[in-house]
Amino acid sequence: MDWSDIRIQGDRLHASLQRMAEIGATPGGGVTRLALSDEDRAGRELLRQWMTEAGLSVRVDDLGNMVGRRDGREDLPPVQLGSHCDSVRLGGRFDGVLGVLGALEVVRTLNDHGIVTRHPIEVINWTNEEGVRFEPAMLASGVVTGRFTREYAYDRKDADGLRFEDELRRIGYLGEEANRPGRAAAYLELHIEQGPVLEDAGVPVGAVEGIVGITWMEVTVTGQSDHAGPSPMRLRRDPLVAAARIIDAVDRLARGQDDVAVGTVGRVRVEPNTINTIPGRVVFSVDLRHPDPATLEAMVERFRQQVAEIAEAGKVEATVDRFWTSEATPFAPEVVQAVQEAIDALGLPNKRLWSGAGHDAKYVADVSPAGMIFVRSQGGLSHAEKEYSTPEDIEAGVNVLLGATLRLAGA
Repeated sequence: MDWSDIRIQGDRLHASLQRMAEIGATPGGGVTRLALSDEDRAGRELLRQWMTEAGLSVRVDDLGNMVGRRDGREDLPPVQLGSHCDSVRLGGRFDGVLGVLGALEVVRTLNDHGIVTRHPIEVINWTNEEGVRFEPAMLASGVVTGRFTREYAYDRKDADGLRFEDELRRIGYLGEEANRPGRAAAYLELHIEQGPVLEDAGVPVGAVEGIVGITWMEVTVTGQSDHAGPSPMRLRRDPLVAAARIIDAVDRLARGQDDVAVGTVGRVRVEPNTINTIPGRVVFSVDLRHPDPATLEAMVERFRQQVAEIAEAGKVEATVDRFWTSEATPFAPEVVQAVQEAIDALGLPNKRLWSGAGHDAKYVADVSPAGMIFVRSQGGLSHAEKEYSTPEDIEAGVNVLLGATLRLAGA
């Protein structure tokens, strides 16, 4: 059979995306479907139903990862297609879930045409990719690939003190370790870009060459809390003023590095946080990213120096806890090439790029040949209710996933 002209059913795919978006829907058109929440459980139940209807055998591992398997002609390592169904708060309706439902649509399309691939195909829904409820990000894929221990993951707590393991059991998705995804012949992850590169180039789909290095830090600045009125300015030890200068230093550090470096402060906690009191303590996050490991390390070292200098000048104390790092990861050339060939076969314009965000493919690449496909994000928006990719771009991305899968799994 000549499979070069086979295409997915766009209407079926969009109906599935719409139905899943109703679970955790927000007034602004987005979703809130935090990992291991009731909404996550509802989404998992719907996904399990769809996987079963598509003829997949479904298993759940000890991290809650869901794996739907379609047998191949031979007993070979599978080609895995995966992403995640959890979201950030007030997030978009395509982030993560497009990769899972796009993979499911690939299987449905193979079923439509009676195609049995040489390699088995596995569709994976990874648990807690976002890391919003249980830090850090990509937690479950990190355990499966040896980056974290299961005990570490089980003991992660959310803002209410609820443990990962307990919530996994509560929603009924604490499975067996034997069900974990194994090593793959290839791993492919379809995702919206979450950035403006493809839109700027006027290209609907891109082949991703790798994921930039990411490091997360928590900075704690301690000074002297006092009444806002009687305390002379010259005698103050104000940690919030010092924190503001450090936050500005993060911005200047990234802007002064090069065009690909980024730095972000996304979370700040001020104590006691009252209008007429000089704060006594400020805690905030710092996120630095760069594709070159040496450059990222140099940025971290320079940042530490700046923190020390600002703290000394402000007569406050400051500590930097670097609690998570995801190294830059180039993807397997053969997987990137399969994606590129699928793009070319569809007559789409060519664009290769690096991912500025972390994805489960980063950890999977430690154990299996991996790659990613990006779909253009309108305005570069993501992690926001207004996140949007057009139906045409989404269909193009899933058709690229289909073509790359057929090349890697052996049609």
